Amino acid sequence: MPESSGESAVEIRKPKRLRVLVAKLGLDGHDRGAKVVARALRDAGFEVVYLGVHQSPEDVVEAAIEEDVGVVGVSILSGSHMELVSDLLKLMREKGLNVPVIVGGIIPPDDAKELKRMGVYEVLGPGTPLKKVIEAYKKALEGVN
Repeated sequence: MPESSGESAVEIRKPKRLRVLVAKLGLDGHDRGAKVVARALRDAGFEVVYLGVHQSPEDVVEAAIEEDVGVVGVSILSGSHMELVSDLLKLMREKGLNVPVIVGGIIPPDDAKELKRMGVYEVLGPGTPLKKVIEAYKKALEGVN
């Protein structure tokens, strides 16, 4: 707008994008649950970057940075969740990636508590209603704990 018009420019803010990443971390190749979650999130209005199976922590962090996602969701059914998530969180800190991490899969309750102590935003196990999964991702994007 010309300055002589006497009008001030109005700042238009775009709504926060609902962009998330979903990946299968580690050697686990069973991806049905991750695909169901990715589809449910997409149907709920999220932009979903789905990396698929056999992803390393490095792959996930690199993609999360490149794709500018607001949440990282990983699924692990192999039993190696403590080591893989620890490596993922460490690498995220090293790379300056400060976004919530949601972990899904078969995670024993004591391990779920420890993952949360390590900095995981939420742990969602088998049978979690999709409505609750979607709500967890929304809250994570909003910064609500």
